[in-house]
This record gives sequence, structure tokens and C-alpha cells, in this order.
Amino acid sequence: MNHPPVTLPRLTALARQAAPGLLEAVVAPLAVFYAATVVVGFQWALVATAVWVYFGVIRRLVKRVKVPATMYLAAFAITVRAAVGFWTGTWVWSMIQPECGTFFIAMAFLASVRLNRPIVQKLTLDYVPLPSAMLKHERVRRFFVRITLLWAFVLLINSTLSIALAIHEHLQGTLMVYLLVRTSAVAVISGVAIVFSIFAFKRLLRRMHVAHV
Repeated sequence: MNHPPVTLPRLTALARQAAPGLLEAVVAPLAVFYAATVVVGFQWALVATAVWVYFGVIRRLVKRVKVPATMYLAAFAITVRAAVGFWTGTWVWSMIQPECGTFFIAMAFLASVRLNRPIVQKLTLDYVPLPSAMLKHERVRRFFVRITLLWAFVLLINSTLSIALAIHEHLQGTLMVYLLVRTSAVAVISGVAIVFSIFAFKRLLRRMHVAHV
């Protein structure tokens, strides 16, 4: 099957385009939560993080700018975490509950592969508008299916590890140790997966002989 030629911006340009949204939806909420935990305590840190995330969503809606799927996921996660944290009055359940949610998100990733609508493709297009001609390639379809499977297992590993750490550190009564260890471990696992995903994407581009501008 012959595919139309595809011209794609360089990966560095795509990364610069995606970085602001990822920082706002993923990195900034974590920074707000950790800083507020040290200053005002766990429960008010949840409030501060929720305010940050909802402000970002509302600001985009008011400006009629597309809200990335990751921001909706972040808003949902922090809402549930805050509700559980205030209801139980303890940090361990508010940490474990979202990880259970992460488990179901991983299941959704797997289901999207079964339905031939890989979630990673949708998330990627939120930040990197790939040409429609490129998305028609069979190799691109297989790539997003495989990367969605990869991230499903990454989410499963991260959630399992986080729950185990939360239970262990709760018995020791050390929230900050949990935050540091959990963040470091998840960052390493996710970082390796990100590097692999980028390497696989670059390999895909070479095989497809995609031009860069």
C-alpha cells in the first residue's frame, strides 16, 4: 500500500511545543503539592493543588482554548484525592485511592488497544498535532498500539509500587519519606519509558523516511 509523503517538524520543535502543556498539567501540580505540604500541611496542600489545576482548566475554557486530556485527568484525580483526604483525615488513604484509580486507567489503556483506539495517540495529539497523512500509516498505528501497551504496564507498576510504599511508610508515620521515595521511583520508571518511547518514535520516523522541516 502506498502512503502519501509526510513532512514533520523536528522532534526538538515538537518537544518545545508540548513542554508548556505538560509542565502545566503534570509537573506544576506536583511542585505545588509538595511545596504546600511543607508549608501548610497535607490537607491544605490538596486544596492548593486543586485550585491550581481547576484554575488552569477554567482559564482555558474561558479563552476557548482546547483543554488537554491530561488536565481533565489531573482535575479528576486531585478532586478525588482531596475528598478522600478530608473525609478520612489521614494521608495514606488519599494516596492509595488515586493509585487504585491509576490501576483502572491502565485497564482503560489496555481496553483502548482492544478497541483499536489507543489512548496514547489521543494524548499525543493533544500536544503534538501530527499530520493526518502520517496517522494513516499502518506502522504509525502499530506504534501507538505498542506504546499504549507499554504505558499500561508502566501505570500498573507505578500504582502497585506506590500503594506498597504508602502502606509501609504509613506504618512508620513518615509522609515526606513516602513522597520523596515514591516520586523518585516513579520518575525513574516513567523516565525510562519516556526515553524508550522517544527512541521508538525516532526509529519509526527513520523507517518511514519522514522528512523534517
